[in-house]
Amino acid sequence: MNGGAHADSRTLANLILLGIANHAVLAGSRVVVTLDALSMGVSAFTVGLLISLYALLPMFLSVAAGRLVDRIGARRPMLAGSVAIGMAALLPFAFPGLPALFGSALLLGVGFMAFQIAAQKTTGELGGPATRARNFSLLALGYSVSGFIGPLLAGFAIDHFGFRAAFATFALIPLVPVVVLRSRRLVLPGPHVPVAGAQHGGVLALLRHRMLRRVFAINALLSLGWDLHTIFVPIYGAKIGLSASEIGGVLSSFAAATFVVRLFMPVIARRLREHQVLAVAMLVAGAVFFAFPFSQSVLALVLLSFALGLGLGGGQPMVLSLLHAHAPAGRIGEAVGVRMSLVNSMAFAAPLVLGAVGASVGIVPVFWSVGACLAAGGFLARREGR
Repeated sequence: MNGGAHADSRTLANLILLGIANHAVLAGSRVVVTLDALSMGVSAFTVGLLISLYALLPMFLSVAAGRLVDRIGARRPMLAGSVAIGMAALLPFAFPGLPALFGSALLLGVGFMAFQIAAQKTTGELGGPATRARNFSLLALGYSVSGFIGPLLAGFAIDHFGFRAAFATFALIPLVPVVVLRSRRLVLPGPHVPVAGAQHGGVLALLRHRMLRRVFAINALLSLGWDLHTIFVPIYGAKIGLSASEIGGVLSSFAAATFVVRLFMPVIARRLREHQVLAVAMLVAGAVFFAFPFSQSVLALVLLSFALGLGLGGGQPMVLSLLHAHAPAGRIGEAVGVRMSLVNSMAFAAPLVLGAVGASVGIVPVFWSVGACLAAGGFLARREGR
């Protein structure tokens, strides 16, 4: 038992490190692609389209990728995803220009999708139900680290060496996951053995599953709250006269909070059930969005953003834990793929829909409507916990 637990811990640690490497490329690439496109004189619409392309293919392919992971195991999808991430970063280095940026965004998005679905499925199978929430919290904590490192490395590379050097740097980072996965020293789960008599039923069967349907709905609300904060806080900050550095400080407080809550999530997960954590997270997020329009000072917005980060940052590990607990046998990868498809659908559509609504009726109704949805989701999660 101790040997198996030690092996699982070593596998999880390696998965987190590989995830940090690949996610740092994703997070940093968004910065380099955006600034490189702006340096070419493109419009804000073109930049928005570029960023949305990271989510376009995963929005349609995540479910198929999850089924593939169930069928062939985690190693090959993780390896293929890592190779695609490196090639995506290399493309603008080899062929500078706007077409390469579009191709890079598409390829990097689908590459990270393949890696992440396999990594999340593997994480859920390590250690059993008792440690599942803790394991997902540690994986999410790693992504918080890479979400900080990627943009920082991008800015440093651009300022000191230029855009091509920045792309070359990010093209080298995925070589580490590629080498590790090719060496086969990392023990990963193999293909799922089909259960006799099990029915597939497609995505609709997963959506008809009462608990999974509610977990997917909660996941969509958490993603919507995350996207709303990313899109509208800069707009709201500019509207009330904050400087760029002050807006950056507000956004940074959110990122810091996601790191803090994920750092302590293993302790929280030992004391609270997943539904309890989700209920608190969504109620806090809903309250924050109701309070945002009443806040005019930097300090108030920093505190609200930090509170929002604590809520939304703690929600993702719990969603993944519930998915693995309730997904039908042999369909965990597919369930993770459905979740990722929803996340990427939000990432693709939210900037367009929220922007259009905000332009027509104003920012305050957007904050309050999303806050009401999150609060309703919190009460739903609380009822499920009972």
